[in-house]
Parts: sequence; structure tokens; C-alpha cells
Amino acid sequence: MFDNLTNRLNTIFDRLRGYGRLTEENVQEALREVRVALLEADVNFKVVKGFIERVRAKAIGQDVLKSLTPGQQVVKVVRDELVELLGGSAHRLAMAPHPPTVIMLVGLQGSGKTTTAAKLARLFQKSGQHPILASADVYRPAAIEQLKTLGAGLGLPVLGDPAASPVAICRAARDEAAQRGLSPLILDTAGRLHIDEEMLAELKAIKREVSPHHVLLVVDAMTGQDAVTVADKFNAAVGVDAFVLTKMDGDARGGAALSVREVTGRPIAFVGMGEKTDALEPFHPDRLAARILGMGDVLSLVEKAQAVVDQDQAEELAKKIRSERFSLEDFAQQLKQLRSMGPLEQIMDMVPFFKGAGGMPKEMRGEESELRRYEAIIASMTPGEREEPSIINGSRRMRIARGSGTQVSDVNRLLKQHAQLKKMMKGLKQMEGRMGKLKGSLPFLGR
Repeated sequence: MFDNLTNRLNTIFDRLRGYGRLTEENVQEALREVRVALLEADVNFKVVKGFIERVRAKAIGQDVLKSLTPGQQVVKVVRDELVELLGGSAHRLAMAPHPPTVIMLVGLQGSGKTTTAAKLARLFQKSGQHPILASADVYRPAAIEQLKTLGAGLGLPVLGDPAASPVAICRAARDEAAQRGLSPLILDTAGRLHIDEEMLAELKAIKREVSPHHVLLVVDAMTGQDAVTVADKFNAAVGVDAFVLTKMDGDARGGAALSVREVTGRPIAFVGMGEKTDALEPFHPDRLAARILGMGDVLSLVEKAQAVVDQDQAEELAKKIRSERFSLEDFAQQLKQLRSMGPLEQIMDMVPFFKGAGGMPKEMRGEESELRRYEAIIASMTPGEREEPSIINGSRRMRIARGSGTQVSDVNRLLKQHAQLKKMMKGLKQMEGRMGKLKGSLPFLGR
């Protein structure tokens, strides 16, 4: 979402870093360009004005201009102010001492409330909680059924009666959750295409009746300045505790993420990064600021890897690599784990090298489809062929290509890359052996 802004800012900061010494004029000129970049990213103009003034006050200070690396110091000032603009620290939802903790989702129709309800439930489920869902949207056709389908996929209870009133549904859901000891209770309320008094009155009635612990406004991040207007109106009328920004994996300019907290004073709690129920992440202001400035997001990358990598499997794989037994079956497992972390382009955006270089290189853009082809090819092999690819002759390669819907050239490329990978691993093993011999004479290598 922030690719264009990142590229613009990197160009500006690269020029600043190139100066041996900075002057106030250099900084003023750079900040004018930063101002234009933020406005083009659809950030609220009042937010931009305040942000630039705060950065200017710090960036033209003597401590910055007379430092050994003034360009880097200015980047640090911008980074710190971006973190503050986005909320300063991560916002977490506190759980009530007695179940259920009631979380009420509000927002316009089409913002992604129903999907977000299921995503939020899965997030709590993974942390050891026992969530329950309730749909109070009796107006949108099949809204209740949609939530029930999503809940069934997660193995979670979903309440909702199209013949009952939204307030009655929420009241009954709260009582049921309390009786069964389930928490949190996530309420999916009805939305409209635009804000109207009838919708706001209904939301106020639900809030009075069930006294939710958290009211989360679900906002479509791709709507830009409109998202800020919606957030301000909902907060004034109903009272919002925090935001969930959806569709953050889209290609919009991203101004909503940089504006809603400053305009409303309410933090961002979660961001939606895709359509699947596992595509909801806690919001970290410092990590998003780093990604916007091309510094990557290694912490989120590590967390994604930890969520999908089995420690026992990782240790077994390490043993196989050392003993040169890395088979195509192992390769397929690694591809599966990599793809389960999310789209390859999102993963590459978290790596500082790629993010700072303007994102994933063009030559890697087709890698995701290539990985899918490789998985299909390996799935078309027999267990013996996966374990020992050297037995695959010409006729077997043709059969594998037909079975996987690929070309023989694709099969050949996979086998060649696997052979090269094994050769590289053999070289690493030999290097490890040589380093081991050196440790006796050079003890610091062990450390």
C-alpha cells in the first residue's frame, strides 16, 4: 500500500544522506518534498501540516545539523515522528475479569466487518481464548449465514436470528456467552452505505443494552480521506475505542492509516492484510513506520515464521542438510511453509534489503506462480522419485509434466535447482568442518 510513498521518501532521504553537511535550507527543501509526498499519499492536510512542523522544529536543531551524520539524524527524526503519528505504542484489548469480554464492531457496509469478526475470533482462539460470535445484521441478505459459515470453518459458535431485533440478538448473545463461560463475545453489527441517524440510533441502543468493553470501528483503508471523515463521525456519535483498518494489502495510497489516529485521538488496534481468516495482525506503529521508510519489518517476519514453522521439523531438516539427505519431499514442505506465511511480495516487503530497494525486484515478481508449479510437480512424483530424483528418466519427466499440468522444461528446471541446492549445502557442510578445525587454534570463532 505504501510503495509509492516509500519510494518518494527514499529518494528524498538518499539525497540528504549524500550531503557532507546539512543546512537549514537543505532541510527545508527536503521537508517541502516530504509534505508533497504525504499529500499525494492522501494523508489529511491538517495532519501533514502538523507533522511537518514537528519534524522541522527538531530537524533544524544544532544537535542534528552539527552531528557527524546529519542526513541519518533527519531520517531518525522523521521515523520517530511517524511512530508518534501512528500512535506511539501498540494498542491491546484488555480482557474483562469475568467473561464475556464484549467487543462490538461498527462501520459502514462493505468495510469488511463480518470478515473482520471471524478474523478477530481466530486471533483470540490462537491465543487460547474461547470466542463466540453473534450477527446483529438482520438487514443485509445472508449476513447471518455468512458469519455462521466463517464460524463453522473455525469451529466456533455463532448466534443470530433474522426474525429478532439487533438489540435482542446482542442481549441474548451476551447471556449465552456468560452462561457457557465463553469469551470474548464479538458482535457484528449492521452497516449502511453511508452514515444515517437510524443506523447510529441502533448502534447507541446496542451499546446501552450490552455495555461492550471495546467498540472497534472497522474502516476500509482504501477509501482514503473518506475513511477519516467516517471515523470522526462514528467517534463523535457512538464513541469508538480503537480502529481496525482493512484492505491494508491493497494498492491504495494509505493516507487513512496515517490520519485516523491524529484526527480522532483513537488508536489503531488491528490491520487486515488479506481475505483469509488468518490475515489480521495486531498493529505496531514502530513497525509500520519502519516499512514506510524502507527499513523493512524483520520482527513481523520472524513472528510469521514462528507461527508456521514446526521446531521439531526444523531440527530434523537441519540434520538432513548436514547429512546431505535433503529430498524433494523436504523441499515441498519448505515451499508449503513459505506460502503459508502469506503472499511472497508481502514477505519480501518485510526484508529491509528489498524494501529499501523499492520492493521485490521485477525478476522475482513471477516467483509465486513458479513455487505453485514446483509444488504441483513434486506432488505428481512417486515417493521414491521425491527421495531420489536421479532415477527420473526422460519418459518419467514427461509423465510428471502431464500429471502436474506443466511443461517438461519446468520439471527439468526444478530438478536442476534441487541438484544445485544439494551441491551448495555440501559446500556449506565442508566449510562448517573447516571452521570447526579452526576453533581450537582460534577460540574466538566459537564465541
